Amino acid sequence: RFDTSAAEAEPGVILVLTHRNMPRLGILPLVSVTNLGAVGASALPIMQDTEIRYNGQVMALVLAETQEQADHATTLIRIDYEVAAAKTQFEAAKATARTPASILIEKNHTVVGNPGRELAQAAFQIDNIYRTPGNNHNAIELHAVTVAWEGNRLTVHDASQMIAGSAQALAKLFGVKKEQVRVLSPFVGGGFGGKGMWDHQVVAVAAARIAGRPVRLVLSRDSVYRIVGGRTPTEQRVALGADADGKLSALIHTGHSVMPPYSACPEQYTLTGRALYRSKSYEFVQHHLDLDIVPNTYMRAPGEAVGTFALESAMDELAHAMGIDPIQLRLRNEPETHPLSGTPFSQRALVQAYHDGAARFGWERRQAVPGTQRDGEWRIGLGCATGSFPYARMPGASASIRLTREGRAVVSCSAQDMGMGTSTVQAQHAADRLGLQIEAVTFEMGDSALPSTPMAGGSSQTVSIAAAIAAAADKLMVELLRLAGNASPLAGLRAGEVRMTDQHLVSIQDPARAESIQSILTRASRDEVSVTAAGSAPLEMLKFAMHSLSANFCEVRVSDVTGEVRVTRLLGAFDCGAILNPKTATSQFKGGMIMGIGLALTEETLFDERSGRIMNATLADYHIPSHLDVPEIEVMWTGVPDPRSPLGARGIGEIGITGVAAAIANAVFNATGKRVRDLPITLDKLL
Repeated sequence: RFDTSAAEAEPGVILVLTHRNMPRLGILPLVSVTNLGAVGASALPIMQDTEIRYNGQVMALVLAETQEQADHATTLIRIDYEVAAAKTQFEAAKATARTPASILIEKNHTVVGNPGRELAQAAFQIDNIYRTPGNNHNAIELHAVTVAWEGNRLTVHDASQMIAGSAQALAKLFGVKKEQVRVLSPFVGGGFGGKGMWDHQVVAVAAARIAGRPVRLVLSRDSVYRIVGGRTPTEQRVALGADADGKLSALIHTGHSVMPPYSACPEQYTLTGRALYRSKSYEFVQHHLDLDIVPNTYMRAPGEAVGTFALESAMDELAHAMGIDPIQLRLRNEPETHPLSGTPFSQRALVQAYHDGAARFGWERRQAVPGTQRDGEWRIGLGCATGSFPYARMPGASASIRLTREGRAVVSCSAQDMGMGTSTVQAQHAADRLGLQIEAVTFEMGDSALPSTPMAGGSSQTVSIAAAIAAAADKLMVELLRLAGNASPLAGLRAGEVRMTDQHLVSIQDPARAESIQSILTRASRDEVSVTAAGSAPLEMLKFAMHSLSANFCEVRVSDVTGEVRVTRLLGAFDCGAILNPKTATSQFKGGMIMGIGLALTEETLFDERSGRIMNATLADYHIPSHLDVPEIEVMWTGVPDPRSPLGARGIGEIGITGVAAAIANAVFNATGKRVRDLPITLDKLL
C-alpha cells in the first residue's frame, strides 16, 4: 500500500512523485571500461515499479515550496510492505558466489605455473585471510542538483565528476537531443568516485518536468549513505611462498567481495599483485557476492586500496618469518618487465623511491624485533608498504583553443575539478605550449557545452586533457600558418617546423623567420582564431606496462594502557613520472594518504545483516580522520619523466591511498607484535 493523499493535501506541496506518476524511463547504462561515456552506478529501474531491492532505495520525492513543508509532508506518506526474503549476509552469500570471466579488462581467474605445489614446497610460507569493511563516501560537499526545463531544453547544475556523460545519459533517458541538455559543474567539493549519476538527479529532473518549474534537491548526509554506494567489504586470501633467499616461488591472491548484478564496480583488489612482484607461479581470482544492498561503486583507488592492504601485509609477514628487512624482500622480487605479460615497463623507479624514502624517513632506526622501542606507556613501531595504481588515458578527450589578436588564449573543455588543480595544471601546460605567460591563458571547464572530456576518474583526467590540448595546439599552428599565407616570412613552413613564443610564430631552425600573432590575424582580417581537436589514441597503454608507484613509510605509537594507535609520522616516496605542479601534487598525495589513515584506523560502514540497513550513516558514528588523527605528512618523488606519456606524467590522484593502510598495520605489528588482518585497526583488537 502506498498512500500519498495526506502529503499531497498539505500546504505548499507541489508534487509527490512515486512509481505511479514517474515518467516511464529506461535503465542508465553502467559505467565501465568498455563504455567510458556511461555514468550509471546502478542498473536498477528508478521508481518504475513497486519492488524494493535494498534498504535505502528511493521510493518517493516530495516537492514543496520550502524545505520544512517538504520534510513534514514526507512524514504523512503511509506505506505497507509485503515482506520477502532478502540476501544480506556476507558469509551465507559465499555459497552462491559468482566468478566473472573478467575483472575490468583483465582475465579474472589467472594461473601461471603450479602455485599450489610451489607453496607447499617453499622454504617459507605465508597463508592468511585479510578482511576490509565497507566504506562510505564522505565528501565535504553533499550531493546536490538544481534543474530547470525550458521547453525541451534542460539545464542541470550538479555536483558531478562525470559532466559530459551525465548530459548524454539524461538526454537519452528523457528523450531529447544531446544538444538540448546542459550540465554545469565547474567545481566539486570532493568526489573520489561517488559523484556520478544516482537516483536523486533523475527524480529531480523528472519532478521539474512534471511541475513545470525549477527544482533544487540536496541529499542529507544520511541520504548520501543510503543512496550513494561506497567501497564493498572484502575477504582476501594471500598466500606467499619463498625460497631461502627470499625469492617468491608462489603468489596467490583470491577472495570475495560484494557486487550485486545491478552494480558497476568489481573492486579489483587482485590486480595490484599482477604487476608488482616477480614470482615463479601465480594464481588470482575474485568471487562476487550478490547482496540486497545499495550498489557499491568506485571509491578512491577502488580495489588497489584494499588489495595492497592484504598483499603488503602478507609481504611484511613473510619478511618477519624469514628474518630479513621488509624493504629488502620487496627489492629482491622487483620485476624487470611485467611479471605476467612480459610487457616492458614504460618507466619504473620504485627502487629509487624506496632508497630515497628510507633515507629521508630514517628507516635504519627500525628494530626488527617487535615491541623493542618504547617511550613510557607507548610502544613505537615502523612499517613500510608498496603502493601501485595503473596508468590510464581515456580516449575521446577533446579541447578547443581560442587565440586572440592581442595574444590571449582561452582553452576550453568539459573537465571537472574536484580540488586536484585541473585548471591550474592545464593553464600551465597551455601557456608553455603556446609560449604565453600564464596570466594570458584562461581555462574554461565544468560545462557539457564545451568540448567533451571523460569523467574525472581512474587518475586519468590530467593526461587525457593534456593530450587533447597538445592536439589542439598542433592544429592551431596549422591554422596560423594557413592564415599567414605566402606574404609571411613563415611561408612554406609546416606546423612541426615552428613554435610559439612571446606572441610570435617562430621558425625552429631559423628564429629570424618570425611573425607576430597580431600581424598574422590582422592581415587575415581576423580578431581571433579558434580550433578544436581530440587527443591521440592512447596506444602507449597497449605497448607498455604503466603504473604509478609509491613507497610508504609509517611510524606509530600504541598505548600499553588503552590500545590507542597514533600515527606520528607518515612519508610517501612516489614514482609517478614528471610532477607537473609541485604544490597541487603535494596536496593530492597528502589527501590520499589521509584517506589511507581512515582506511587503516577509523572508517567502517556497519551493516545490520538482518535488514541490510546501514547503521552508522552520520559523521558522528562513521569516523573519518580529523586533524588530531593526522600527523605531519612528508611527500617526495623521483620526478623521472615517463617517456610514453603526455608531458611525461602519470596519474597521482589515487596512488596516495594505496599501500598506506598496510604501512600502518605493519608499523602496529612492529610496535606490538600483534598482527591485525581485519580493518580498521581499532583498540579492541590490540588490547
